[in-house]
Amino acid sequence: MDHHVDLDLLADPEFAPHQLMNALFAKLHRALVAQGSTDIGVSFPGVEPKAPHLGHRLRLHGNQAALKALMTTSWLTGMRDHVEQGAVTAVPTDAKHRVVRRVQVQSNTERLRRRLMRRQGLDPQAALARIPDAAAEWLDLPYVTLRSTSTGQSFPLYIDHGPLLPSPLPGPFNAYGLSPTATVPWF
Repeated sequence: MDHHVDLDLLADPEFAPHQLMNALFAKLHRALVAQGSTDIGVSFPGVEPKAPHLGHRLRLHGNQAALKALMTTSWLTGMRDHVEQGAVTAVPTDAKHRVVRRVQVQSNTERLRRRLMRRQGLDPQAALARIPDAAAEWLDLPYVTLRSTSTGQSFPLYIDHGPLLPSPLPGPFNAYGLSPTATVPWF
């Protein structure tokens, strides 16, 4: 994690910044899946901890070769008019570190009810009585809204920026560029 590249959203009168970030993050996810990458992490500099959206900047972290390999693919097709891409640059030597991780909650009550009906043989009314819409969990964390390629359902992917740490913690990143244990540089 000695290099980074910044992707800054450009102002657009037709799309709100959070819509552009959702699209950019979805494209990044597909690119990381296609590459099978576990060595690229993400962060969102400038995001407020309890803001609902992730701001205007997506920062990719990794070694120079991994970032250059990703940035030479066509994953930004369709977003180039909406994003200003920085150069692959060395991380400042005085950077702190933090874990940027996904936090999951049970927010889709319909899915929970279908699962309950399948597992316990309940009818829809009984499942609704046991899992009302008010049972949905929501977090006070920023998120992107993504669409599952397998189910077609939209879901919020909540992102937590952990506390600042003095030294890096190594580990793999998932196909969202997030990790429950590995850190990315923070500056």
